[in-house]
Amino acid sequence: QVQLVESGGGLVQPGGSLRLSCAASGFTFSRFFMKWYRQAPGKERELVAGIISGGGSTNYADSVKGRFTISRDNAKNMVYLQMNNLKPEDTAVYYCNALRGVWDYWGQGTQVTVSS
Repeated sequence: QVQLVESGGGLVQPGGSLRLSCAASGFTFSRFFMKWYRQAPGKERELVAGIISGGGSTNYADSVKGRFTISRDNAKNMVYLQMNNLKPEDTAVYYCNALRGVWDYWGQGTQVTVSS
């Protein structure tokens, strides 16, 4: 069955870094557009970053440009989100998403908390 499993979240101080990972299985990963979303308490889920199937093009929310980097390894069925210079407003549950046409898969999320 389809699975997206996020890992790498945790508690970090402002200015710190975390690397989120998402392990995919049960579908042809290399054909899917992969994205990271986040949802903070009381707020709507928002798109953080996306990467096309071949990995050659990425896009980012304005709030994370220059601080976050999305990447993928199609040989390992993995997508990553490197987060640097983290801020308290980055605190949220981060979700991995796989999209291709009508196929839209989600992970269970990983908590990121930025606090001193």
